[in-house]
Amino acid sequence: MQATRLSIPDVILLTPKVFGDERGFFFESFNGKVFEELTGLQRQFVQDNHSKSRKGVLRGLHYQLPPMAQGKLVRVTQGEVFDVAVDIRKSSPTFGQWAGAILTAENKQQLWIPEGFAHGFVTLSETAEFLYKTTNYYAPLYDRAIIWNDPKINIQWPLPEPPSLSAKDLEALSFADAEVFD
Repeated sequence: MQATRLSIPDVILLTPKVFGDERGFFFESFNGKVFEELTGLQRQFVQDNHSKSRKGVLRGLHYQLPPMAQGKLVRVTQGEVFDVAVDIRKSSPTFGQWAGAILTAENKQQLWIPEGFAHGFVTLSETAEFLYKTTNYYAPLYDRAIIWNDPKINIQWPLPEPPSLSAKDLEALSFADAEVFD
């Protein structure tokens, strides 16, 4: 496995070593020891989530506040998404900046999104199945969202038309009004 730190160094793109031939392929999608060696992080994942979205669906920008903050290790098992992490840690030199990557079933890459980041993605293929491990359980009381198109963050979403959003995401706060990490 290879680890590449993105424009925000705490956000890490993980590329597995894939063994394939005419029969198919095999790769290790997660190994705690390798994750720790590559990232320098010790994390225990406590919940796995799986979602399916159709083309143009945008989910995010979601996060949970302490003490229920979540780190996420995300990947796509079918289709293609543009995945984004936004630094919402006031004390960080990259506060308010974003990093993104295209994750596909074919490239088998994963994105590590640490605690203190908002997360979102848009589906680029007809459908996409998205899996992610979290370092904390879902806690509705601590769940928050920042509007996907906040001009201060200025994410360059690859959108040919307006995205399809949930009611929750339509009501998300601006970055200026959002509760963030110290």
